[in-house]
Amino acid sequence: MGNYLLGQNPFGVLTFIVAPAILTNATSVLAMSTINRMLRTRDRMHELLKESADPATAQDAKFVEKTNRVEQQALLLLKALHWIYVALGAFAAAALVTLLGALFGALEHETLIRVIIGAGLLLGFAGVAGLIGGCVNLFHATQLSLVNIREEAALIRARQERQGNAIPGGG
Repeated sequence: MGNYLLGQNPFGVLTFIVAPAILTNATSVLAMSTINRMLRTRDRMHELLKESADPATAQDAKFVEKTNRVEQQALLLLKALHWIYVALGAFAAAALVTLLGALFGALEHETLIRVIIGAGLLLGFAGVAGLIGGCVNLFHATQLSLVNIREEAALIRARQERQGNAIPGGG
């Protein structure tokens, strides 16, 4: 059984090891970009804190709503990072388990090989679930960002109109 699954094709073992390794790399890139988004959100909150020093701004309901959205965005990004880190750990563990499976495959111990293959698959599924959870949270964080962008664009257009300047393509 073990030889059939892992040893018939010389690329079989390589495929089982490379797939989790590629997913680990892709997940690492996603984690880094999410961390960058988290840092930009922190910078945006710092800007809002400075703006809140003006009593008129601090009392504005739209300003408070925007602040709440930026805070919610940060929480969603943190949840996304949690999911992405689960995926990263699961894919890295799947690569290790698969490598161990290739090494133990030479023993031709059918039960051990089945357990290793099952563990590798389980870890792979956990990694995919982590990617899905992370992406869902990233999507929701992006939606909040878009709400803030649209609100700020509307404010800019309103200010320009009050000053008598027309903005082409304003929507």
